[in-house]
Amino acid sequence: MKRIALLVFIGFALTANAQTKKSVTKSQQKVIAVEKKKVVYQVFTRLFGNKNTTNKPWGTIAENGVGKFNDFTDKALTEIKNLGVTHIWYTGVPHHALVNDYTKYGISNDDPEVVKGRAGSPYAVKDYYSVNPDLAVDPSKRMEEFEALIARSHKNGLKVIIDIVPNHIARKYVGLNNPKGVRDFGADDNTGVEYDKNNNFYYIPGQPFQVPTSDSYKPLNGEEHPLIDGKFDENPAKWTGNGSRLAKPDINDWYETVKVNYGVRPDGTKDFPELPKGFDKKSYNEHFEFWKNKDVPSSWKKFRDIALFWTAKGVDGFRYDMAEMVPYEFWSYMNSAIKMKNPDAFLMAEVYNPNEYRNYIYLGKMDYLYDKVATYDKLKEVVQGKSSADGLTNIQNSMADIESHMLHFLDNHDEQRLASPEFAGSGEYGKPLMVVSATIGSAPTMLYFGQEVGEAGNENGGFGTHSRTSIFDYVGVPNHQKWMNGGKFDGGLLSDKEKELRDFYKRLLNFTLKSDGLMGQFEEIQTINRKETLNYDESKYAFVRWSVKEKLIIAVNFSKDKEADINLIIPAAIITKWKLKDGIYKVTDQLYGGVNQLQVVKGIGKIKVNLSSSGSFIYKL
Repeated sequence: MKRIALLVFIGFALTANAQTKKSVTKSQQKVIAVEKKKVVYQVFTRLFGNKNTTNKPWGTIAENGVGKFNDFTDKALTEIKNLGVTHIWYTGVPHHALVNDYTKYGISNDDPEVVKGRAGSPYAVKDYYSVNPDLAVDPSKRMEEFEALIARSHKNGLKVIIDIVPNHIARKYVGLNNPKGVRDFGADDNTGVEYDKNNNFYYIPGQPFQVPTSDSYKPLNGEEHPLIDGKFDENPAKWTGNGSRLAKPDINDWYETVKVNYGVRPDGTKDFPELPKGFDKKSYNEHFEFWKNKDVPSSWKKFRDIALFWTAKGVDGFRYDMAEMVPYEFWSYMNSAIKMKNPDAFLMAEVYNPNEYRNYIYLGKMDYLYDKVATYDKLKEVVQGKSSADGLTNIQNSMADIESHMLHFLDNHDEQRLASPEFAGSGEYGKPLMVVSATIGSAPTMLYFGQEVGEAGNENGGFGTHSRTSIFDYVGVPNHQKWMNGGKFDGGLLSDKEKELRDFYKRLLNFTLKSDGLMGQFEEIQTINRKETLNYDESKYAFVRWSVKEKLIIAVNFSKDKEADINLIIPAAIITKWKLKDGIYKVTDQLYGGVNQLQVVKGIGKIKVNLSSSGSFIYKL
């Protein structure tokens, strides 16, 4: 029977000789012991615990169901932790605009004409000092229920991440739970001018907001609703979240949001202090000291206070939406303030312009940025047969100075599901991508709930369509629901193939958490194998990783239907760096226990392997 996989991952650990061990200082040993991979598990909080399988397009919360904070039981969190996870990102926690009636709890209704979908976008935040009432069993105690989830997550060994969306907020922002002294966004704005440094928004004086219209889209799919009347009270109109300066945004604009003003004038010039030359090499402590007593825009202070509010509640880090649309000087200001309260805070951001990566890392004091434009996009092209795997080397080398900051992922709420026909085509075909994503760099790995059981996102939620799990609708997530098994969280309804896929993720992720070599050096062995190894075509990729303690060889096959017997070459330069003598070294599968041999002859290493479209190997010394 053919085994199901498309890769070979060959890893072996070589024990350093005594002389090498003696050369390592105590401080170096401490770093080696502490610095290991982190793994982020993103859950769309509203969908995670939903057991309803109706999936009616545009279905109501009563028809299609919704998950709750309380669905993250100790059992669920233990299983997530045991998958090989260190941090859990609860997506969609802050109270955002949605179409549901919570007026009996003092919450105002939102106009469907400025809400995307029925459940609403988690990136149109309505109240930063509260949480989504949909997620609470008792909406009047929604904050207490989330605080209990934070405590439960910590008890089960998981650090907590939530979203902060600094670039834009909901068109109707109403803070019901503001701490003493906190004023709502826009409450003190001078609305008679387009721009003022301390305005929270940009305005279009003399023009009221007009609801966007389209022949192809009707709010709530055209159903009647008392607030659907072609009007929304906003006068003067504000700039829209994506920067549109039209009083009537286009239907494709982020019309459900308004853009936040950070002291960037309409002509793009900066109305705040800039960081002095050389601050890219300064610590967060020095950044924090720089901003003391500086005159900064009102929006800076508001978002800093929001971050510190959640930090005080035990949130361990933040994922920043569209961070590059906000100046990096602000990030220096806010991130340094967070780090002063929690030096271990995990700060990751969405930045898609490679030319700005270093500014946001070194000047903005971000811990991690999405490696989307480079590694993710390349892997997607390779598995679809549109590109050669050779280009992965140039990507990694081009980011050598910042690779430890470039978070890798294959699936998230914005992207097409890895297992969807529009991406890899199945969870099995995604295996070699996952091996590369999880092992090519030292930065954290992120996966999206359901990815590990082959969720393909086939549902049409209404506003959201197939290939992505909708973030705008009340829907169920079928493969994840099979793993959830009515709240048992034991995978009882998964097929054997799906169970095997989750087991693969569990083995791989837990290996990365323990591996010392993955925090060390990278070097490609692609070039020599492409030139000299028989049956080694552009659908294969190989590289090595190593540290003082551990040496690893990694090779994958992206082909969906072609296997190859190859004699993988480990070049003399690597063998020399590893101080290996001629001889035979036993290597053992790091995932499944198989045994193979690395043979070194005249200073060159070779391993005979079967790179199969239906098998997988991971070896360890």
